[in-house]
Amino acid sequence: MKRLRITAAVDGERAPAFYTMLADAPAIAETHLLEWNTTGESVETVLFGVRGDAEPFAAAAPDLAGIESVRLSAADGRWTYALVEVRPRATAVFEGIRRARARSGLVVRKPIVYRDGDMRFRVVGDPDALRAALAAAPDAMDVTVETVGAFRGALDHPASRLSDRQREALAVAHALGYYERPREATHADVGAELDCAPSTAGRHLRSAEAKLVDAALDEFGPEV
Repeated sequence: MKRLRITAAVDGERAPAFYTMLADAPAIAETHLLEWNTTGESVETVLFGVRGDAEPFAAAAPDLAGIESVRLSAADGRWTYALVEVRPRATAVFEGIRRARARSGLVVRKPIVYRDGDMRFRVVGDPDALRAALAAAPDAMDVTVETVGAFRGALDHPASRLSDRQREALAVAHALGYYERPREATHADVGAELDCAPSTAGRHLRSAEAKLVDAALDEFGPEV
């Protein structure tokens, strides 16, 4: 069983207006497709997390091809959540995505990230099924496989890269309020709990933080 990290660049001239609003609107930094209720009916329901100003999107989207309705939640910090009723078969790009997700032998993992005009996502499945899905991508999409590897389940989680000591240092720092704003603890406080020097505690934290950042960027690429 393989896992792939994929970037799909969509031709701007052939991209549906709805896709462009999600993936390349100046007011939206990025959008995450969080859940998708796939049914046998023509209308499906999708939950998006939108980082940025979602109001222009919500106002304009219902007038676009393939969109039935958009309902927004109250903003949660930087994120607003949009529940969208969509007709995938109304546009070639949406229908292509729907067919790819419905293929047997593979799973598209969430979230699907829309940013800078592209889609970024992960797929797990049988190699033959993965090759067939990539070959069937819509003509409007330029699909690039960024990484290929064996699926390792829980070992693919970013925290699996941490040593026991690094994980302990993070847990202690978090409990003491080191990551609060303003900070409620210092390296000396963390070191006292870990029975080590402040410089050693700081080294454990920096190493753990670097591994988590590297894992996040490896998954979806750096944000510009």
